[in-house]
Amino acid sequence: MAHSLRLAARGLGNVWPNPAVGCVLVKDGLVVGRGWTQPGGRPHAEVRALQQAGPAARGATAYVTLEPCAHHGQTPPCAEALIAAGVARVVTALTDPDPRVSGKGHRMLHSAGIAVTEGVLTDEATRINAGFLKRVTRGLPFVTLKLATTLDGRIATASGDSRWITGPLSRRKVHALRMSHDAVMVGSGTALADDPDLTVRELGALRQPVRVVLDRLLRHDPASRLGRTATADSPVWLLHGPKAPQARRAAWSTTGAKLIEVAEDEGGLDLTAALSALAQKGITRVLCEGGGTLAAGLVMAGLADELAIFSGGVLIGADGRSALGPLGLSALADAPRPTLRESQTLGPDLYSLWSLV
Repeated sequence: MAHSLRLAARGLGNVWPNPAVGCVLVKDGLVVGRGWTQPGGRPHAEVRALQQAGPAARGATAYVTLEPCAHHGQTPPCAEALIAAGVARVVTALTDPDPRVSGKGHRMLHSAGIAVTEGVLTDEATRINAGFLKRVTRGLPFVTLKLATTLDGRIATASGDSRWITGPLSRRKVHALRMSHDAVMVGSGTALADDPDLTVRELGALRQPVRVVLDRLLRHDPASRLGRTATADSPVWLLHGPKAPQARRAAWSTTGAKLIEVAEDEGGLDLTAALSALAQKGITRVLCEGGGTLAAGLVMAGLADELAIFSGGVLIGADGRSALGPLGLSALADAPRPTLRESQTLGPDLYSLWSLV
């Protein structure tokens, strides 16, 4: 199952709206087939593993990170494929919460006389598919906040200069994070200040993340890098409010970018509505690279799931721009207390990943 989970992780960022699943077929102590969900969500992991195993699948044990699907979609159910191949036993990590499956796959296998073992390495499987699970159960994507900060918690000087707080190894790690998420999101302030590209470069990405800008009034220029590079293979989505000028909507629509109108609240775009809109489009994992205001808004709304912090050996001082905007706290007891999940050095920088949930 641990091997299946490593295979499943290869699909992160490539398979939305599907879950990232891994499957390993073992017979007589030997791996006879393995697979993971392919870019775009098809073929599924079980199908790939069965194709590799061929006749050797008969009598084998299948280790699958998520309950095999039991419904007819673009392809037949994976549970049926396992039955037809003559697999003797299926071991799973998670029950699929999708109501089209949710136990039906396990029951289908049982009914066919296949031994089923559930709940193996469930915690690890839950972490890998946290985005899919959150989208299905809560209608929201999993959100990672990425912050590149100085030692004193600043993301730029007072003038906005931020290149570069961290070094090349950290920037390469950021591209790896982009590659493992379905979408990269910034606010209009960051888009205007940085004219970002937000693509994955150098790492040979199989599928570029959707580039998302939260831009209430569509202030960002259609002639920007995002506007010039919006394509079907490298999509740009702009989430805007009801008051966005029609002229700006028309200008952006000619670039190939997708315009998505969402509700507003007193602070601007309703962040819950914005993330819900992304989930409705199939997005399961979002990497937020916005500024301190957007980051603080997501934290205060309880919409951020983890923090990815890159800390460079630089000091800017109190006149620099804070990594996190005001949270409105008056008592330390009310402050969020993330849990450290991992840390590593990247050249002269320190990377740490913190869970907020």
